[in-house]
Amino acid sequence: MGFLGIGSWEILLILVLGLIILGPGKLTDFARTLGKTVRAIRKASADLTTAVTREIEEARKEPPESPPLKERSHLAPKAVSAPPTATSPQTGKETTETADGERPHG
Repeated sequence: MGFLGIGSWEILLILVLGLIILGPGKLTDFARTLGKTVRAIRKASADLTTAVTREIEEARKEPPESPPLKERSHLAPKAVSAPPTATSPQTGKETTETADGERPHG
C-alpha cells in the first residue's frame, strides 16, 4: 500500500502523466503550489483545533454564572406577608386593613 491507498505503480503513472501533460517546468511549479496549499490548510486546521480546545478548557475552568436577580426571583419562594393590623381607637380591638387603608367588610 502506498499513499492514500494507491500503490507505487499508480503513483508513478500519475507522475509520468503529469510530466507529459504539464511539462517539467510547470510540473515543479504545480507541485510547489500544491505543497504550499496543503501546508496552509494544515496550519489553519491546527490553529482552529487549538482555538477550540482553548475555549473548551476556559469554559471548564470558569464557574457558572449566577442568573440575574430578576431571573432568580422565581427560584426562591416568595414570602407571604400578613396584612397590616391596627388597633381601632373606637373599640380597642385589632383590625385588619386592606392595601388602600380601608377595613374589609365582614
